[in-house]
Amino acid sequence: MTTPKALLILHGKQALNEDVRSAVNARRELGWELAVRVTWEGGDARRLVDEALAGGYTHIIAGGGDGTLRDVAEAMAQSKADASLVLMPLGTANDFAKAAGVPQEPAQALALLDTPARAIDLGQVGGQIFLNMATGGFGSQVTANTSEDLKKVLGGAAYLFTGLTRFSELKAAYAELDGPDFHWQGELLALGIGNGRQAGGGHELCPDAMADDGLLDVSILPAPQEVVGTLRELMNNGWGLDAMFVRARLPWVQIRQARELYINLDGEPLSGDDLRFEALPKALRVHLPEGSPLVVQADNLLAHGE
Repeated sequence: MTTPKALLILHGKQALNEDVRSAVNARRELGWELAVRVTWEGGDARRLVDEALAGGYTHIIAGGGDGTLRDVAEAMAQSKADASLVLMPLGTANDFAKAAGVPQEPAQALALLDTPARAIDLGQVGGQIFLNMATGGFGSQVTANTSEDLKKVLGGAAYLFTGLTRFSELKAAYAELDGPDFHWQGELLALGIGNGRQAGGGHELCPDAMADDGLLDVSILPAPQEVVGTLRELMNNGWGLDAMFVRARLPWVQIRQARELYINLDGEPLSGDDLRFEALPKALRVHLPEGSPLVVQADNLLAHGE
């Protein structure tokens, strides 16, 4: 019988995490060959994915925040190797993992190694691949300007705190978006282009997104006249002004002629004012919990005769 092999790519800040260490040891006691590698600087995730694939590892575990998960998913997708991904969410927001129902405890996350992997979509823009969401407007500025120290103290609430203290800097952005049978232009407060549902520590910008439908969800919050008051209510109610959003579900969407539109890709700044986003259907196999809200369930497929 072949010993199952997995490699955990762990963000350097989590190297001393005792819960992770206990979870790894417990999985080894169950018969897994589980190696651990720690990232130190940019590019490490890609190098370690290449090392894992060359070493015959069939399962790769991404241990860290949304940025680490994105880096590992991107490297795996671009390698086109037949390996599957397990998410071990260890960041502040963990937006994709939470929306997908992935447990936040390391041992429970590793237990997903025992579940079948499912093919999910990824997003792509300008040669970069993303797992969760691209965000633009004021929300992305808040994400980019929330300090690591504040996140340590407040956790996900740090994003809300930062937003509430930066209203004097609030400006509406302008953008023109085009896609199949879709066009929108104007001033906006927030933009989400999602494979996942939430960003910025739990704000559901794309509440109906599915990670395996071959499409990206586009959500636009147009800028009303009372910009500051609206955003304050928006943030206090978890982005709950649903009726104000313009929404579409598209295989691709292009942003043109953007002004003052700051975009983050799974939390990392993205430059450019003419950007084409597209869905990459079934681009990566990921171990998700049974009944995950982000994937179409088998019984639904059978009910529709698929």
